[in-house]
Amino acid sequence: MELTTYAIPAYILLIIVELVSYRFLPDEDEQGYTVRDTAASLSMGLGYVALNIGWSLLYLGAYEGVARLTPLHIGTSWPAAIGVFVGWDFLYYWEHRADHRVRILWASHINHHSSQKFNLSTALRQPWTGIGNLPFGLPLVLLGFSPAAIFTAQSANLLYQFWIHTERIDKMWKPIELVMNTPSHHRVHHGSNRRYLDRNYAGVFIVWDRLFGTFEPETERVVFGLTTNIDTYNPLRVAFHEYAAIGRDLRTVSTLRDRYTVLFGTPGNALQAVRQTQTQARGQALPIL
Repeated sequence: MELTTYAIPAYILLIIVELVSYRFLPDEDEQGYTVRDTAASLSMGLGYVALNIGWSLLYLGAYEGVARLTPLHIGTSWPAAIGVFVGWDFLYYWEHRADHRVRILWASHINHHSSQKFNLSTALRQPWTGIGNLPFGLPLVLLGFSPAAIFTAQSANLLYQFWIHTERIDKMWKPIELVMNTPSHHRVHHGSNRRYLDRNYAGVFIVWDRLFGTFEPETERVVFGLTTNIDTYNPLRVAFHEYAAIGRDLRTVSTLRDRYTVLFGTPGNALQAVRQTQTQARGQALPIL
């Protein structure tokens, strides 16, 4: 069982604490909670816990298979634990970046960004599908880290990210903001403001964003949600609406290049390909005068 599953009681307790804090310490600049949005987030979290059992078994099988191919084997020790934790955080940065830049991966990850609120319950909006992210953990297996150690590092990484989904914590001590992912940095990541799009992919250490040119500080009020919000609280629609959109777009475009773009291009390029096809179709439908 993952660390995140054991942490469910703590999640619920901290959500209640944050919810009560809005009752006694309201802030007109913070959005807080609404019943329907919170219910959707909790439903997404429960779905993730249930479906993740199957995904974890698939990942474990793949990791165990690859582990048999490598001559490297790193034992259990504190240096090994630190190495796999930092190593996974580095690979998580690239996984997360791919989630935003490859449309078929974005279809799985988009539900985490679908709420127009930003509170601890938002952290529970986890993807129900995840096969596309499997390759990102394999380098650690090839380096000799055990599948169990990798799973623990992945769970610890996700566990860390829970507390940074809040408006209740402003910017922290500057050395912490310099190195670690914080609520301020992660608010930027969840923003639909143009300057905040595709920024701050970090899991634990914000240094990856600083190194690879994707860091953006929080300088203007964050508008949470998607650039085009879905306005639904139905967990099934939240989880699968982008897959349905991809299906519609594949039926709209006609060339292999555009179909590839719809599946594997950035969400913006996919939208552009669809709009271009629609514009061409309208042009061809115009009567000859």
